[in-house]
Amino acid sequence: MARLRVAIFTGNYVHIKDGVSLTLNRLVRHLNSRDVETLVFGPGIKDKAIEPAGRFIEVPSVPPPGRPEYQVSLFLPEVHKLELEDFRPDIIHIATPDILGLIALNYARRHGIPVLSSYHTHFPSYLKYYNFGFLEPLLWKYLLWFYGHCKYVVSPSESMNAYLVRKGIPREKIGLWTRGIESDLFSPEKRDESYRAKLGFEKDDVVVSFISRLVWEKNLETFVKATDIARKKNAKVKVMVGGDGPVMDELKQLMPDAVFTGYQFGEDLAKVYAASDLFFFPSESETFGNVTLEAMSSGVPALVADAVGSKSLVIDGETGYILPPHDAEAFAVKILELAGDEEARRSMATNARKHALSYDWEAIMDGLINDYERVVALK
Repeated sequence: MARLRVAIFTGNYVHIKDGVSLTLNRLVRHLNSRDVETLVFGPGIKDKAIEPAGRFIEVPSVPPPGRPEYQVSLFLPEVHKLELEDFRPDIIHIATPDILGLIALNYARRHGIPVLSSYHTHFPSYLKYYNFGFLEPLLWKYLLWFYGHCKYVVSPSESMNAYLVRKGIPREKIGLWTRGIESDLFSPEKRDESYRAKLGFEKDDVVVSFISRLVWEKNLETFVKATDIARKKNAKVKVMVGGDGPVMDELKQLMPDAVFTGYQFGEDLAKVYAASDLFFFPSESETFGNVTLEAMSSGVPALVADAVGSKSLVIDGETGYILPPHDAEAFAVKILELAGDEEARRSMATNARKHALSYDWEAIMDGLINDYERVVALK
């Protein structure tokens, strides 16, 4: 007999292969391996980016205006509510405070089921990139109400937790559910000089990479400006962009000399990271920063924004640098400093790899199961 029955509600499980969907699918596989029953509800799509782990129920959804790659849940059909009732969850895990998440929260309140919510995406930080910054206070009013009705809220980093406390969520209701790393996959051993040469880089080039989904809310503007400044002062600084997204064509126009690898996965992605000499990720919208940890595990120093998530991963001056998010000049200075100091890059690379090895997936997932059990016991 299973120890627990967990119903998971998410805004993304199969339609985009990103940190949220990959983490949740990994979670479900781990829960099932620990004899925990799961039932996942989320938007469906015909051409799935990920084969769903566990039992997955697709709810009606539509793409939002101007972003056809995303899906927004609309409602939970009665037939799915019956499936949820038959499942009889001990706890409901809500990963996204969207319409579906709100439906799940209200269902849990009516039926006396405890709710744990995981804070994956820092939605308020997205608004300014779409000229909706004025809505941030209203969004936080809703989020505080939403999380106020959850028994427990977990985020991936201590800096994110501190931010949530400052916003008004009680500290005793907040826990840590960090992320792990596949250290055998993302490893300095995957560096391949012949692969670098195939991409057009010379052995003494210093390759600065950005590897993530290509959307403006990743603060790509700072990346473009800083690398342009650095390249004008040191011709050996080269730029590599890994990933795909709606602004790919715009970036190619802005960065005609950059190498674009496109979306990569598995061993191919590991080779892209390892082909880098510096990883540059100025995003302010991360709650953790999986890509930063993958780069560090690959033995690549990271230059990141002084923002929640990233600053919990990077040790400033040891595994990379933490800098003001929109200060392109400051990022350029550090790129040039490290480009001209191979010994410093090697030292940081060693430190970055060592630090990344402390993030063990199995222990992290078991920790969340412990949180489930504790929340259920509090019911």
